[in-house]
Amino acid sequence: MTKYVEKGNLKIASVLYDFLNYEVLPGSKLDQESFWTSFESLIDELSPQNRALLERRGEFQQKLNNWHLEYKGESNFDKYKAFLQEIGYLEPTPEEFKVSTENVDVEVAFQGGPQLVVPINNPRYAINAANARWGSLYDALYGTNAISEENGAELSGAYNPVRGAKVIAYGKDFLDNAIPLSNGSHKEAVKYAIINKKLNITLENGESVELTDPSKLVGYKGELDNPTSLLLKNNRLHIEIQIDRNHIIGSKDSAGVKDIVLESAVTTIMDCEDSVAAVDAEDKVEVYRSWLGLIKGDLTATFTKGVKEVIRTLNPDRVYESIDGGQITLSGRSLMFIRNVGHLMTNNAILDKDGNEVPEGIMDSVITSLIAKHDIIGNSKYRNSAKGSVYIVKPKMHGPQEVAFANTLFTRIEDIIGLERNTLKIGVMDEERRTSINLKACIREVKERLAFINTGFLDRTGDEMHTSMEAGPMLRKGEMKSSEWLASYEKSNVFTGLACGLQGRAQIGKGMWAMPDLMADMLEQKIGHLKAGANTAWVPSPTAATLHATHYHLIDSIEVQNDLKKDITDLVDGILQVPVAKNPNWTPEEVQAELDNNAQSILGYVVRWVEHGVGCSKVPDINNVGLMEDRATLRISSQHIANWLHHGICSKEQVVETLQRMAKVVDEQNSGDVEYRPMSPDFENSIAFQAACDLIFLGYNQPSGYTEPILHRRRIEAKAQFSEEQVR
Repeated sequence: MTKYVEKGNLKIASVLYDFLNYEVLPGSKLDQESFWTSFESLIDELSPQNRALLERRGEFQQKLNNWHLEYKGESNFDKYKAFLQEIGYLEPTPEEFKVSTENVDVEVAFQGGPQLVVPINNPRYAINAANARWGSLYDALYGTNAISEENGAELSGAYNPVRGAKVIAYGKDFLDNAIPLSNGSHKEAVKYAIINKKLNITLENGESVELTDPSKLVGYKGELDNPTSLLLKNNRLHIEIQIDRNHIIGSKDSAGVKDIVLESAVTTIMDCEDSVAAVDAEDKVEVYRSWLGLIKGDLTATFTKGVKEVIRTLNPDRVYESIDGGQITLSGRSLMFIRNVGHLMTNNAILDKDGNEVPEGIMDSVITSLIAKHDIIGNSKYRNSAKGSVYIVKPKMHGPQEVAFANTLFTRIEDIIGLERNTLKIGVMDEERRTSINLKACIREVKERLAFINTGFLDRTGDEMHTSMEAGPMLRKGEMKSSEWLASYEKSNVFTGLACGLQGRAQIGKGMWAMPDLMADMLEQKIGHLKAGANTAWVPSPTAATLHATHYHLIDSIEVQNDLKKDITDLVDGILQVPVAKNPNWTPEEVQAELDNNAQSILGYVVRWVEHGVGCSKVPDINNVGLMEDRATLRISSQHIANWLHHGICSKEQVVETLQRMAKVVDEQNSGDVEYRPMSPDFENSIAFQAACDLIFLGYNQPSGYTEPILHRRRIEAKAQFSEEQVR
């Protein structure tokens, strides 16, 4: 049972109360009593508004269901669009405006680059992500399939010089593209030196050359005629060439180059939401304590690697001698965002005056902002935001009214904790249909604090399916990627952001690369995000961040955006094209293959979420390819089966049989985990298996098709059961 402390009319879980009073509030320049009084007033004022917004979602859904049932089979887009306008689902396009966000850090406003998303309740992952601001290109290439294993270049246990040579050749090709020489190639270099503030490169034929653009050299370490490090800058991102002729790699390199280090994950989202399984007060304190450690700079993670104990901490800043004299200090860490939960869920960490759980999104915003204040007032070992801003990503908001509510919430928090207006910047996730078609109106509601918009294909597809559940059976998941609504959605997000003046003030982002083991494919495909106009895109690991960083040297995102601004188009009509299969003539084998794929994905993720409390993990798919799964992937898979079940594409018996068969596959895939609890053959008593069934068979009635209510309920059940077993 959760123990509570009564404060005013609130009941606060003692674990949270003590954490805030003894770890967060000291040094915050806030009076403890005043804080709790103000927090209670905010909850009393905004909780009813939060509930009203959720009720409005339900009202819209019922109207949409009724419309599709009445006009099923008809193809009249104009009538459909007029209906959406009539009920206020599709709102009038606002007059022209530009965002006016101020005090935005350079990493957000000008530096295009990869963005990590990491579960904040795993300190080791969180520290690794923060430290991923800089990454070794050689290590990223050597340890992944970005370099093929052909012709003796196998990735073996010991260092493979054949593979190493391929890595170095790749690295020198990258340098030739990013910082080309006036003549010849970096492969031909035998010495780097700095002469008259310019980089002088001696080639193997004795010729001395310079950089095509000498201004790209900005700093160095060591001596001018014998530097140990060269700091270069291209497309606003840094490259460090490290030189050491005594190093195992440098000793074999003609110029003594031991590594090429890239500025990689310039920003990281520390996630309290989709990648985290936090269902009660104890879990939430774990989340908040990690954020406090990151902000104050004292978070550590201890783990065993081989036979050694390793203690991981945040990296210090990097200092170089400037070409123009003096020193250059660059952050050693990624600029951290914090992603709160959305408006839907509540949490038992705080109970209101009526004994109800408070909205978790309100609680997250207050507490994560309070913690971040320590960065603003200098109570930290390292500075996160040089501009004195706090970057909060708000997910799963439906339309302008919900964005306006977030703006009101942020304003009230600034007043409560003593921050200047618009210190709290907002990132708007464009991942719900009512936000996509009203994105300009959403941006207008936060035009003075907007720092980020981002598309989310998976959640957005889940919402598309649920919103139009009664319209008919949805396309197969693979076909969604070529559907008109999706192409229009991705383009419209960029067009709208550019039209509203985000360039130079905010990020325009794209979604995750979900296959962390397939880096060669990522290098080939993810450059498309830059070509589409994004100046940041999500990656699943520090290694992926370093590899994706190479794309930002090949393409200048600002130049791409400038070209796109010349031809901005209204694509709302395309977004509103419902992805139903007009003539679903799939064979029984095709239907079963789709069910198998979805069911295996659901079970593989849910069993770890419910029974292990793991919110994001690499889950083997049906072909044993590791995919990064989180609640967004779960939402699309569960809603897809729920939709097909609703329209008779499959039967309940078929789905149950599929789930039971796939549960055995998942059990086998996890057989090496001593803590794993098999779902088969006792399906009735497997909490994870029953959770997967709930997600599908109760999917039609889940709010917006969200998975959180079921996952949270089943996780709480599992924690209680496992606790009882330990007592026995």
